[in-house]
Amino acid sequence: MEQIAIQVTVNGQRHRLWVAPNRTLTQLLREDLGLTGTKHGCGVGDCGACTVLMDGVPVNSCLVLAAQAHGRRITTIEALAAGGRLHPVQRAFVEHGAIQCGFCTPGMILSAVALLERKARPSRQEIRQALSGNLCRCTGYQKIVEAVAAAARRRRGR
Repeated sequence: MEQIAIQVTVNGQRHRLWVAPNRTLTQLLREDLGLTGTKHGCGVGDCGACTVLMDGVPVNSCLVLAAQAHGRRITTIEALAAGGRLHPVQRAFVEHGAIQCGFCTPGMILSAVALLERKARPSRQEIRQALSGNLCRCTGYQKIVEAVAAAARRRRGR
């Protein structure tokens, strides 16, 4: 199969890659770059386990062709913790018991980070709406919503 040359910035690092036209962003991240925090769940955009940020916007990476990421900025869960310190949303998930099996956690956290970047004081309903594309197999939604609300308060200094 013919390959396409792309350039993509993932977690602040530029990559030049040759990819098959049908290769997904999930495959590129997991298989080509070794970033396995991005989970492959349903493969059809229903579960949100593969959520990453593309130019700061949450996307289901299973629905994005790698070629569509050309010239874009991708953020995965691996980029959030810095200097051995968890991102405030990650820390809130731990503190509030919002991590159960952990499969949905990377996508949930990235969706929450994107929400808090655009809205400092989200309501519980806005949090639920922002996370609506991410399914939790363990049905831990209440603790997840509490964790996001706590992270929002912490970001505002309360």
